[in-house]
Amino acid sequence: MTRIFSGVKPTGHLTLGNYLGAVRQWAEVDQYRAESLFSVVDLHALTVEHDPGRVRRLSRQAATLLLASGIDPEQATVFVQSHVDEHARLSYLLECVATDGEMRRMIQYKEKSVRERARGGSVRLSLLTYPVLMAADILAYRADEVPVGEDQTQHVELTRDLAVRFNQRYGQTFVVPRATPPKVAARVMDLQDPTSKMGKSHEAGAGIVYLLDEPDVVRKKILRAVTDSGSEVVFDREAKPGVSNLLEILAACRGGNPEALSGAYESYGALKSETAEAVVELLRPVQERHKELMADPAYVEEVLRRGAERARGMARPTVDGAYRAVGLLPPA
Repeated sequence: MTRIFSGVKPTGHLTLGNYLGAVRQWAEVDQYRAESLFSVVDLHALTVEHDPGRVRRLSRQAATLLLASGIDPEQATVFVQSHVDEHARLSYLLECVATDGEMRRMIQYKEKSVRERARGGSVRLSLLTYPVLMAADILAYRADEVPVGEDQTQHVELTRDLAVRFNQRYGQTFVVPRATPPKVAARVMDLQDPTSKMGKSHEAGAGIVYLLDEPDVVRKKILRAVTDSGSEVVFDREAKPGVSNLLEILAACRGGNPEALSGAYESYGALKSETAEAVVELLRPVQERHKELMADPAYVEEVLRRGAERARGMARPTVDGAYRAVGLLPPA
């Protein structure tokens, strides 16, 4: 059976972009068509300055939202990355296969390091090497597919390169995975800056719809979304990024084609109102289920405990095999 791995990073509250671009597909499609592992990749949140308590809170919230979104722990493996030691164990071996040049070519490293240095700071070594940890996340489970947005495909390509290189040097150890980008709404854009991705770690939240935003807050953010010059509702990502973003969100919420939907609205206001109500209705069951799960924290803890145990059982044989392959002496 096909095996897939994907994860969410607890660096901020999960957003509409996370849901439409990834989580909904995991819940509605991926967990039923494949042996699926979905992880809160908390180690990745340590690559930048962070508050320990906030990372813990966001990790718990992310796990709860995965369950609230419809991921069934009897159908898929849901766990926290740091609860499975094999991720860190394998990461070091892959660092011994990766090159400095590969790491420095990673787009996210280049962008984040430039921003940090512009503020007069320095970057952590882990920001440079975390794509290797991401590769370990995937390869430890011999995953065939990695459902990711287009901004993460470079990391999956690195994972493939490291798997092939390791296999060639030390013998067949890893499955070489492939990226499987979502078909619809793979990249929801910021409502105030429709040329930028709706990211959960942005400092300003006016253009970001969070999964736990109250309905009135959702409406207000969408009604205040930046649109474009002119008044014609046309789907054109280049000429009308604001309107096109709203049409894509609406199409993802209700089904249909954003180009076809554009002909149904005579004004930006009508499009915004319809989109706002569609998003509110989409998020309602997720928020209701989240509230129920928050009232039963012991259930969530048990799901994560069992998920980590199951994940450990999948990963350990592969990682132990990789240790043997590179020549490390097995423990007595």
